[in-house]
Amino acid sequence: QVQLVESGGGLVQAGDSLRLSCVVSGRVFSNDAMGWFRQAPGNEREFVASITGNGYRTYYTDSVKGRFTISRHNAKNTHYLQMNSLKPEDTAVYYCAASPRWRATMTNEYPYWGQGTQVTVSS
Repeated sequence: QVQLVESGGGLVQAGDSLRLSCVVSGRVFSNDAMGWFRQAPGNEREFVASITGNGYRTYYTDSVKGRFTISRHNAKNTHYLQMNSLKPEDTAVYYCAASPRWRATMTNEYPYWGQGTQVTVSS
């Protein structure tokens, strides 16, 4: 059974940083695309960032470019989302996801999901 477990969310002030982690078990992870999505109340789940199976390419939604960094550590079956210069509009539940594709940026390309971790940024 594939499991993804996020950690690292919390309540911070605008301008602060957080690092989210996602540990994957039950699946060979090293060739999977890994992604982060978020969902704010009343909104649809949206793409935030993804990294290809080999880690060579990363993709970001425009609103987080230059502030967020996605990375992976295949030996630890873990990937990360470093979030700097956080803004109140970054407040959402953040989900990590895994895809058997080498590259994936769409919600429907990810069959495996974590339970989500809350990130709240106060102004």
